[in-house]
Amino acid sequence: MTLPPSLPGRLALAACLMLAACASAPPSLVTLPVTAAAQPAPMFLEQPRNGAIYQAHMGTATLFSAERRPRALGDTLKVDIAETLRAAQKHSADTSRDSKLASKGPGGAKAGTALAKLINIDASASGSDSFRGAGNAETSSSFNAQLAVTVINVLPNGHLLVAGERSMGLNGGVSTLRFSGIVNPRDIGPGNVVASADVVNANLESVAQGDVSDAASRSWLQRVLARSLSIW
Repeated sequence: MTLPPSLPGRLALAACLMLAACASAPPSLVTLPVTAAAQPAPMFLEQPRNGAIYQAHMGTATLFSAERRPRALGDTLKVDIAETLRAAQKHSADTSRDSKLASKGPGGAKAGTALAKLINIDASASGSDSFRGAGNAETSSSFNAQLAVTVINVLPNGHLLVAGERSMGLNGGVSTLRFSGIVNPRDIGPGNVVASADVVNANLESVAQGDVSDAASRSWLQRVLARSLSIW
Protein backbone atom coordinates (compact mmCIF):
# COMPACT_ATOMS: atom_id res chain seq x y z
CA MET A 1 0.00 0.00 0.00
CA THR A 2 1.39 3.40 -1.00
CA LEU A 3 0.80 6.53 1.01
CA PRO A 4 -0.69 9.64 -0.60
CA PRO A 5 1.95 12.19 -1.63
CA SER A 6 0.75 14.68 0.95
CA LEU A 7 0.64 12.18 3.82
CA PRO A 8 4.44 11.89 4.39
CA GLY A 9 4.64 15.66 4.64
CA ARG A 10 1.86 15.69 7.19
CA LEU A 11 3.56 12.98 9.20
CA ALA A 12 6.81 14.95 9.14
CA LEU A 13 4.97 18.05 10.31
CA ALA A 14 3.33 16.10 13.14
CA ALA A 15 6.73 14.72 14.16
CA CYS A 16 8.16 18.25 14.22
CA LEU A 17 5.29 19.43 16.41
CA MET A 18 5.89 16.55 18.83
CA LEU A 19 9.57 17.39 18.98
CA ALA A 20 8.68 21.01 19.55
CA ALA A 21 6.59 20.01 22.56
CA CYS A 22 9.53 18.04 23.92
CA ALA A 23 11.85 20.99 23.31
CA SER A 24 9.74 23.44 25.30
CA ALA A 25 11.08 25.43 28.22
CA PRO A 26 12.04 23.50 31.38
CA PRO A 27 9.40 23.24 34.11
CA SER A 28 9.24 25.78 36.89
CA LEU A 29 11.30 25.12 40.02
CA VAL A 30 8.55 26.47 42.25
CA THR A 31 5.61 24.15 41.60
CA LEU A 32 3.79 24.64 44.91
CA PRO A 33 0.96 27.14 45.35
CA VAL A 34 2.57 30.47 46.04
CA THR A 35 -0.18 31.71 48.35
CA ALA A 36 -2.61 30.37 50.92
CA ALA A 37 -5.62 31.95 52.53
CA ALA A 38 -5.55 32.54 56.26
CA GLN A 39 -7.63 30.11 58.28
CA PRO A 40 -10.62 31.71 60.01
CA ALA A 41 -10.49 31.75 63.76
CA PRO A 42 -12.83 29.22 65.38
CA MET A 43 -15.87 30.79 66.95
CA PHE A 44 -16.75 30.46 70.62
CA LEU A 45 -13.28 29.19 71.49
CA GLU A 46 -12.69 29.52 75.19
CA GLN A 47 -9.09 30.38 75.96
CA PRO A 48 -7.54 28.84 79.07
CA ARG A 49 -6.98 31.32 81.87
CA ASN A 50 -3.74 30.65 83.67
CA GLY A 51 -3.39 34.08 85.29
CA ALA A 52 -0.26 35.01 83.28
CA ILE A 53 0.24 38.25 81.39
CA TYR A 54 1.71 36.47 78.37
CA GLN A 55 -0.69 34.19 76.51
CA ALA A 56 0.59 31.77 73.88
CA HIS A 57 -2.45 32.21 71.65
CA MET A 58 -1.69 35.92 71.23
CA GLY A 59 1.05 35.01 68.76
CA THR A 60 3.66 37.46 70.02
CA ALA A 61 7.31 36.49 69.98
CA THR A 62 8.12 37.25 73.61
CA LEU A 63 6.63 38.93 76.62
CA PHE A 64 8.56 42.13 75.78
CA SER A 65 7.57 42.33 72.11
CA ALA A 66 4.22 43.07 70.48
CA GLU A 67 5.43 41.82 67.09
CA ARG A 68 3.44 38.86 65.82
CA ARG A 69 5.56 36.09 64.37
CA PRO A 70 4.29 33.96 61.48
CA ARG A 71 3.17 30.53 62.59
CA ALA A 72 -0.09 29.69 60.78
CA LEU A 73 -1.38 29.32 57.25
CA GLY A 74 -1.68 32.65 55.47
CA ASP A 75 0.87 34.45 57.65
CA THR A 76 3.47 36.44 55.77
CA LEU A 77 7.17 37.13 56.20
CA LYS A 78 10.00 38.56 54.13
CA VAL A 79 12.94 36.67 52.66
CA ASP A 80 16.22 38.54 52.26
CA ILE A 81 17.71 36.89 49.17
CA ALA A 82 21.49 37.20 49.01
CA GLU A 83 22.93 34.32 47.01
CA THR A 84 26.52 34.29 45.79
CA LEU A 85 28.27 31.41 44.06
CA ARG A 86 31.91 31.35 43.04
CA ALA A 87 33.74 28.25 41.88
CA ALA A 88 37.03 27.80 40.05
CA GLN A 89 38.89 24.77 38.77
CA LYS A 90 42.29 24.64 37.10
CA HIS A 91 44.21 21.66 35.77
CA SER A 92 47.44 21.43 33.82
CA ALA A 93 49.73 18.60 32.68
CA ASP A 94 53.18 18.68 31.07
CA THR A 95 55.08 15.48 30.24
CA SER A 96 58.07 14.78 28.02
CA ARG A 97 60.35 11.86 27.18
CA ASP A 98 63.68 11.72 25.30
CA SER A 99 65.59 8.53 24.51
CA LYS A 100 68.76 7.83 22.51
CA LEU A 101 70.49 4.60 21.50
CA ALA A 102 73.91 4.16 19.82
CA SER A 103 75.77 0.98 18.89
CA LYS A 104 79.23 0.61 17.41
CA GLY A 105 80.53 -2.50 15.71
CA PRO A 106 83.53 -4.37 17.10
CA GLY A 107 85.68 -3.61 14.04
CA GLY A 108 88.82 -5.58 13.03
CA ALA A 109 87.78 -6.52 9.53
CA LYS A 110 89.58 -5.28 6.46
CA ALA A 111 87.91 -2.36 4.88
CA GLY A 112 86.18 -2.99 1.62
CA THR A 113 85.29 -6.59 2.32
CA ALA A 114 81.88 -8.06 2.86
CA LEU A 115 82.78 -8.94 6.47
CA ALA A 116 83.64 -5.31 7.22
CA LYS A 117 80.09 -4.27 6.37
CA LEU A 118 78.81 -6.57 9.13
CA ILE A 119 81.46 -6.15 11.81
CA ASN A 120 82.39 -2.50 11.46
CA ILE A 121 78.78 -1.27 11.28
CA ASP A 122 77.77 1.69 13.49
CA ALA A 123 74.09 2.26 14.39
CA SER A 124 72.28 4.96 16.35
CA ALA A 125 68.66 5.77 17.12
CA SER A 126 66.86 8.45 19.04
CA GLY A 127 63.29 9.36 19.84
CA SER A 128 61.31 11.86 21.86
CA ASP A 129 57.72 12.71 22.65
CA SER A 130 55.99 15.40 24.70
CA PHE A 131 52.50 16.32 25.86
CA ARG A 132 51.14 19.51 27.29
CA GLY A 133 47.55 20.18 28.28
CA ALA A 134 45.71 22.74 30.39
CA GLY A 135 42.14 23.37 31.46
CA ASN A 136 40.48 26.18 33.35
CA ALA A 137 36.83 26.57 34.46
CA GLU A 138 35.29 29.38 36.51
CA THR A 139 31.72 30.09 37.57
CA SER A 140 30.46 33.22 39.28
CA SER A 141 26.88 34.30 39.98
CA SER A 142 25.08 36.53 42.46
CA PHE A 143 21.46 37.38 43.20
CA ASN A 144 20.18 39.99 45.63
CA ALA A 145 16.53 40.81 46.27
CA GLN A 146 13.84 40.85 48.93
CA LEU A 147 10.54 39.03 48.52
CA ALA A 148 7.46 38.67 50.71
CA VAL A 149 6.22 35.09 51.01
CA THR A 150 3.22 33.34 52.53
CA VAL A 151 3.09 30.35 54.86
CA ILE A 152 1.34 27.68 52.79
CA ASN A 153 1.86 24.74 55.16
CA VAL A 154 2.96 24.04 58.72
CA LEU A 155 5.03 20.88 59.13
CA PRO A 156 4.60 18.56 62.14
CA ASN A 157 7.86 19.85 63.68
CA GLY A 158 6.63 23.46 63.52
CA HIS A 159 8.70 24.50 60.52
CA LEU A 160 7.00 26.64 57.91
CA LEU A 161 6.70 25.87 54.21
CA VAL A 162 6.70 29.26 52.50
CA ALA A 163 6.32 30.39 48.90
CA GLY A 164 5.73 33.62 47.05
CA GLU A 165 6.15 35.43 43.78
CA ARG A 166 6.35 38.96 42.47
CA SER A 167 5.65 40.04 38.89
CA MET A 168 6.53 43.32 37.22
CA GLY A 169 5.42 44.41 33.76
CA LEU A 170 7.38 46.89 31.66
CA ASN A 171 6.98 47.76 27.97
CA GLY A 172 5.06 44.62 27.07
CA GLY A 173 7.31 42.29 29.04
CA VAL A 174 6.74 40.60 32.36
CA SER A 175 9.47 39.65 34.83
CA THR A 176 8.53 37.22 37.62
CA LEU A 177 10.49 36.30 40.73
CA ARG A 178 9.46 33.12 42.59
CA PHE A 179 10.73 31.61 45.83
CA SER A 180 9.86 28.61 48.00
CA GLY A 181 11.46 26.75 50.90
CA ILE A 182 11.20 25.59 54.50
CA VAL A 183 11.83 28.10 57.29
CA ASN A 184 12.65 27.38 60.91
CA PRO A 185 10.72 29.92 63.03
CA ARG A 186 13.82 30.39 65.19
CA ASP A 187 15.68 31.82 62.17
CA ILE A 188 13.14 34.61 61.68
CA GLY A 189 14.63 37.90 62.82
CA PRO A 190 13.17 41.29 63.74
CA GLY A 191 10.71 42.59 61.20
CA ASN A 192 9.81 39.00 60.30
CA VAL A 193 12.79 38.76 57.97
CA VAL A 194 14.69 35.54 57.27
CA ALA A 195 17.89 35.18 55.27
CA SER A 196 17.75 32.97 52.21
CA ALA A 197 20.85 31.13 53.45
CA ASP A 198 18.79 29.83 56.40
CA VAL A 199 15.97 28.48 54.22
CA VAL A 200 15.97 24.71 53.68
CA ASN A 201 15.34 23.35 50.17
CA ALA A 202 15.20 26.86 48.80
CA ASN A 203 14.06 27.22 45.19
CA LEU A 204 14.65 30.56 43.51
CA GLU A 205 13.93 31.47 39.92
CA SER A 206 13.59 34.60 37.85
CA VAL A 207 11.73 34.22 34.56
CA ALA A 208 10.76 36.73 31.92
CA GLN A 209 8.16 36.80 29.19
CA GLY A 210 7.71 39.24 26.34
CA ASP A 211 9.39 40.55 23.23
CA VAL A 212 12.78 41.07 24.85
CA SER A 213 12.83 37.55 26.31
CA ASP A 214 11.73 36.02 23.00
CA ALA A 215 14.44 37.88 21.11
CA ALA A 216 17.13 36.63 23.50
CA SER A 217 16.12 32.96 23.29
CA ARG A 218 15.84 30.30 20.59
CA SER A 219 12.54 29.53 18.95
CA TRP A 220 11.05 26.03 19.17
CA LEU A 221 12.07 25.30 15.58
CA GLN A 222 15.67 26.31 16.25
CA ARG A 223 15.79 24.03 19.30
CA VAL A 224 14.35 21.13 17.29
CA LEU A 225 16.85 21.57 14.47
CA ALA A 226 19.76 22.01 16.87
CA ARG A 227 18.92 18.73 18.60
CA SER A 228 17.95 16.66 15.56
CA LEU A 229 20.71 17.79 13.17
CA SER A 230 23.55 17.55 15.70
CA ILE A 231 25.82 14.58 14.86
CA TRP A 232 28.34 14.87 17.71
